[in-house]
Amino acid sequence: MHFLQAIGIGFMLGLGGLAISGDNAATRTAPAWPDTMLARVEALALLETLNASLLASHSATTTLDKWCADHKLASDPTIRARLVSGMEKPASAEQRQRLRIGETELVKYRRVELACGDHVLSEADNWYVPSRLSAEMNAILETTDTPFGRAVLDLKPIRQTFAVEIFWKPLADGWELGPPPADRPGAALTIPWRLFEHRALVYSADLQPFSEVNETYTSEILAFGPP
Repeated sequence: MHFLQAIGIGFMLGLGGLAISGDNAATRTAPAWPDTMLARVEALALLETLNASLLASHSATTTLDKWCADHKLASDPTIRARLVSGMEKPASAEQRQRLRIGETELVKYRRVELACGDHVLSEADNWYVPSRLSAEMNAILETTDTPFGRAVLDLKPIRQTFAVEIFWKPLADGWELGPPPADRPGAALTIPWRLFEHRALVYSADLQPFSEVNETYTSEILAFGPP
């Protein structure tokens, strides 16, 4: 039980409360996981692993590439950015302050779904400062499905996560202090579309911020099914 306690406490400590969102759950869901204690612990460990990997990485794209390949989610494990058109979210005053730019500096917005094959692993909002990127990088971002992290690799990006929010916990807070939830092996574990969210600033090698990202990780992270 000490191992299980360590897993639960490590993932849940200080990362926010439980929230359920069913925006896409009815139409885009991962394979069924059984509603058992073992499956909940496995899901908890997997989400903790991914969360820690993202926090330690300078590129969410690279981390998701590895996740996709390790869990064989697609024959081609390369992450693609599906551009979502028709959306516009101007940068707020707070975002401009974090990016260290004035009120008139141009900031562009890009909304994408980061997909591994048919699996959308993350939905990402990205605000970036074109003047701090090369002309080639700007062209790639405007005309292709290249993920942002891959497009700006030449800047040797440094990622700094400043906010994490957890939307779903396979086990409730304090689960290790009481009896385990009853196993229901014939029932499916309810996993919402939105699992957790990261907000981060991306800096160039000279520590100049050039992008702010808001990434929501989805239930398709677990689309390979229970181990």
